[in-house]
Amino acid sequence: MARVFLVVMDSVGCGGAPDAADFFNDALPDTGANTVAHIAQACANGLAEYGRSGPLSLPNLDSLGLGAAVRLASGAETPGLEAEPTGFWGAASEQSAGKDTPSGHWELAGLPVPWDWGYFPKSEPCFPEALVAKVCALAGTEAILGNCHASGTVIINELGAEHVKSGAPICYTSADSVFQIAAHEEHFGLERLITLCRELAPTLHEMKIGRVIARPFVGDAATGFERTTNRRDFAIAPPEPILTNWVQDAGGAVLGVGKIGDIMTMAGIDSCTKGSDAKLMDDLQGLSETAPAGSLTFANFVEFDSRYGHRRDISGYARALEWFDREIGDFMNKMRDGDLLILTADHGNDPSWPGTDHTRERVPVLCAGVGAGEAGLIDFVDVAATAATHLGITPPRGRSFL
Repeated sequence: MARVFLVVMDSVGCGGAPDAADFFNDALPDTGANTVAHIAQACANGLAEYGRSGPLSLPNLDSLGLGAAVRLASGAETPGLEAEPTGFWGAASEQSAGKDTPSGHWELAGLPVPWDWGYFPKSEPCFPEALVAKVCALAGTEAILGNCHASGTVIINELGAEHVKSGAPICYTSADSVFQIAAHEEHFGLERLITLCRELAPTLHEMKIGRVIARPFVGDAATGFERTTNRRDFAIAPPEPILTNWVQDAGGAVLGVGKIGDIMTMAGIDSCTKGSDAKLMDDLQGLSETAPAGSLTFANFVEFDSRYGHRRDISGYARALEWFDREIGDFMNKMRDGDLLILTADHGNDPSWPGTDHTRERVPVLCAGVGAGEAGLIDFVDVAATAATHLGITPPRGRSFL
C-alpha cells in the first residue's frame, strides 16, 4: 500500500516567481532572486569555499531534476546541476500574498491563505503600546527590549547582556507576519518563555499576525549568545481542512518531522518530532522503516533558512545542501514499492541577495518513486493534490501532476 513522504527544504527556492517585483528586501524588489542558481554560480566561481570547495555537488537532487527545475522556473544557469532528470520534476508558484513559512506550508498542504496577513511597520518602536503593555503584564516585567525589526542572531548579541541583567524579554519582528520573543533559557526560563508566547498568541492572532515564536538562547556576554533548538511557534490554525486532515480523515496516519506541528497547530497530525536538522534526518530515515501503509510523513528541514539564508552565508548554505543531498540519497535507497517522495520548498531565501529576509521565488518539486517525467509549471496546491491522490484520496483543491 502507498506511503507519501512530503519533505520541505525550507527556503530552497529556484527563482522566477512571476510576482517577485511585488515583494521586497529593504527597498529592493525580489526580481531576479534565485536561491539555488546563485549558490551554484557562486560555488562554480570559487566564492563559496568556507568548509567546502568547488562546484556545487548535488548528484541525487540533480538527478531528480533540481537543475532542470531551476532552468524551467527562471532560465538561470545552473553550473554543476546539469543532469538529465531521472525523477519526476517541476516548479511551483505560490498564490498566497506572503513569502513566509505559514503561507508556503498551508498552500503546499492545499490551502492558499484566505486573508491578508498583518505586519508591523519598519519603525522604532514598531509595536503598538497596548501590545507592549500586554507582553509586560504576561511576562511580569516593566519593559521589553528591542521593539524593532531585527535579525534574531544579531539582536541577541546586541541585547543579550542587557536582557540577562534586567530580565526584560527581547521582542522583535521581521518582514514576515511574526512576533518573536527571545529570552535566556536559564536566566528567564525556557518554560516561562514558552508560556508567555502561548498566552500572548491569541492577541496577535486577532491582529492576523501569523506566528508568535519563542526564541530561547544560552550563553553570556563573554563567550557570546547562541539560540537553541527549543524554539516554539504558535501559529494561527488553518481555517479549513488541509492535506493532513484529508489523510487523517481517510484513516491514514500523519507523522510530522520538524516544525510542521507548530506551523499547522498539529491540525491533522498524529505525532511530531523536533530537533536539529541532523536529528530530524535520523527521524526521517527511521520512518522509512516504520511509517505505516497509507501514511503521510510531512517534514521540514529549517536550517537552510534559519542558519544560512537569513545570515546570507553562501558557503554554509552550499554545505547544508550537499549534506542533505547525501542523506536523501540514503533515504531513497530505503524506499519501498508504492512510496512517493516529494521534495519541495516553501519560499526562497537567496543568500546572495541584499537584506536578510525571505525572497519571493518559485520552488522546485522533485519526486522519487514514480519514474521519470516533467510536471512543468504547477501551483503549490498541486503538491497536496498529488500527495492525496497517491494515497487514494480525492483532493478538494488542486490537481495531481502525476
